[in-house]
Amino acid sequence: MAEREIVIVGGGFTGTALAIHLARLGHAGLRVTVIEPRERLGQGVAYSTDDPTHRINVPASRMQLSGEEEGAFDRWYRASDAFIADPDAQWSDGSVYPQRSQFGRYIAAQFDHQAEHAPVMLVHVRDRAVALDNGVVVTASGERYRADELVLAISHPPPALPKVLTRSLSGHRGVIANPWQQDALARVGKEEQVAIMGSGLTMSDVVASLHRQGHRGKITVFSRRGQLPRDNLSGSWDARPLDYQQSPTTVRGWLRRIRREVALGAKENLPWQRVLDDIRLNGQRIWQQLPLKEQQRFLRHLRPWWDVHRYRLAPQVSAVLELLQISGQLTVLAARLERVERKGSTLALTLARRDGTQQTLLADRLIITTGPAQGALLNSDALLSQLVAEGVIQADPLALGIRVDDASRTVNAQGQSNAHLWVAGPAARGHFGELMGLPQVAEHAVFIAHQLLGITSSPHQERCPASLTN
Repeated sequence: MAEREIVIVGGGFTGTALAIHLARLGHAGLRVTVIEPRERLGQGVAYSTDDPTHRINVPASRMQLSGEEEGAFDRWYRASDAFIADPDAQWSDGSVYPQRSQFGRYIAAQFDHQAEHAPVMLVHVRDRAVALDNGVVVTASGERYRADELVLAISHPPPALPKVLTRSLSGHRGVIANPWQQDALARVGKEEQVAIMGSGLTMSDVVASLHRQGHRGKITVFSRRGQLPRDNLSGSWDARPLDYQQSPTTVRGWLRRIRREVALGAKENLPWQRVLDDIRLNGQRIWQQLPLKEQQRFLRHLRPWWDVHRYRLAPQVSAVLELLQISGQLTVLAARLERVERKGSTLALTLARRDGTQQTLLADRLIITTGPAQGALLNSDALLSQLVAEGVIQADPLALGIRVDDASRTVNAQGQSNAHLWVAGPAARGHFGELMGLPQVAEHAVFIAHQLLGITSSPHQERCPASLTN
């Protein structure tokens, strides 16, 4: 019997990365159990796709489990048969953008390696955690696992159908509410007219998939602002570090500061991406120094603009979008959906455009790509629902996930930290801020591993001071 049991619920990238770091840093007598129903670990929503058009959005050299092993995945991938079989992965500047499933396989391989060689016992349980009973995790199959420490690595609930659709079109064959479901796009006919609600990275994946399938029909993408994700940089550019000693304390102040820094960078022939990259690296520090009202103001007004500049496209996907826009097959509108009506097998969408006009759009398919319903996270899972009902956990004040303290321990309904219940990954971003991109999620996994093992020095702690607001 192990001296100490750590149970991680969720085996996507977050949970698997945490398990790997615990194995690397821990000692004999520790058992780490990852409860994840998928056959392989590291294969969450992002990295379980087998569609060859779904690529990582940054060069492989920037995908890693920790800052100390930069370039490890790039070397692993270039040495694999998958690299030889996918000549499109290498871009003109020499960088490689592998299919996303390759990174999932890499993470699974790292887990398997640690499970075989580390003194820590690593176990993957193919099941779903449904309850917590006096320090014991109960699974759907009825198995029970003692948990001296329990880490919730549940990050992405399923997408939610917009209210305007639930009233009349729930279950309609023309509506694809979750494009991540297996073969969700396979039933889209090559000549069908397609409308896509949402214009972010998920939309880009959908359009790339339809293009690969030989789809020739008109595609109309619409979102409130009609903004597409921006392109990644090609080539090598100098970093442009900013001075954070005297930082703005308002969102408006930061907006002015970033615009000024971008203009100064342009005078130095540096692209705006380098400024945003430095902001991203310091994003958690910036976020935690903003009052709650300013955080809310950011989410309400600036988040969509940040997202399209922060979460960029792989050049292969960007090239597909550009090709389809030039040909006229793809149109992007700044509009919101007002109502939908059935016209036989066709859908009639009434769009209120940003310029004040209305437009009726006929479509054979309506695909929802607005992303996971993050506000519904706590109701999307049996274990989380139980913990909420018992007052053990609560939503964070911004409704982005689960409320945590500076150590990423959950906070109960009375405002007290739970000593043995933690959150890893994006569900903690209400407190930590920038915690969606892989580098920050990997860093957070290292931070949690240090917390669990009592290791006091952590790069995460140095870069992310305690929050100034709760």
